[in-house]
Amino acid sequence: MITVGIPKALLYYKYGTLWINFFNELKINTKVSNKSNKEILEKGIKLAQDEACLSLKLYLGHVNELVGKVDYILVPRIVSLKKHEKLCTNFSLLYDLVQNTFKTKILNYNIDIDKHISEMDAFIKMGECLNRTKDECKKAYIKAKNKVQEELDIMLKKQDFDLKSTAPKILLVAHPYNLYDELIGKPIIEQLKKSNIKVIYSNIYDDIKKEYECSKISNSIYWTYNKDLMGAISHYQKYVDGIILITTFPCGPDSLANEMIIKKVKDLPIISIVIDELNNTSGLFTRLESFIDIVQMKRGIING
Repeated sequence: MITVGIPKALLYYKYGTLWINFFNELKINTKVSNKSNKEILEKGIKLAQDEACLSLKLYLGHVNELVGKVDYILVPRIVSLKKHEKLCTNFSLLYDLVQNTFKTKILNYNIDIDKHISEMDAFIKMGECLNRTKDECKKAYIKAKNKVQEELDIMLKKQDFDLKSTAPKILLVAHPYNLYDELIGKPIIEQLKKSNIKVIYSNIYDDIKKEYECSKISNSIYWTYNKDLMGAISHYQKYVDGIILITTFPCGPDSLANEMIIKKVKDLPIISIVIDELNNTSGLFTRLESFIDIVQMKRGIING
């Protein structure tokens, strides 16, 4: 039976549930790479260009871990998810980057709404490349999308419950691949929880009103994933006591978007944390502790 390898980095944290359930419905095995660790990062650093962001370096490390262990490695190409919007160029160039870096078979799908190539069309074409019928692929995609919605509904319900907590609440704002990665966001989440902070996640957000919410911060930004983050901030800021922006060095779209966010958010403590491959954990935790103190002082939990 065919096995498709899925790197546990970048788009995995947004589409992993969709991918795995789609392949399961088509009776295709999947193998996800291990959680990020220093060995994976070090390998990715060696494979990547110096100018690549930390998230991309980690991705290459995860791809490397799967090479030789699976029949195909899934490498999507996503150019646009909405008309007149774009994703970071990394997501449109991933296929070419992996193809030119590794000797491995690649399973690819392409989404480009500007060229009328939808997500469903892309998944059907990908499934047909694995000798499944169009009807089988369409049914598998619909079932997988339903699983994604079920998972989101559960997360939204839990987050709504957390928002009612009397504990201090901090909104963590980051792309899911940074937010949940073991080397990037997880240490921050764990440190906040140890300090009895209720963590609110920017990706757990029903984005039906994304356009309206994002417009309160910026009408000009056209990077879809950054618009998602801005929409979440606009929606959640009235419920939380502080905001932490997490990005990896050197992300161009994030650096611009974060500047806009910091200028617009006036009534809440806000901090921007940039993670690079040489990140000093002790220095990071010192900054977090200071920020937590500010949030708690604002709440009157500790005296200034």
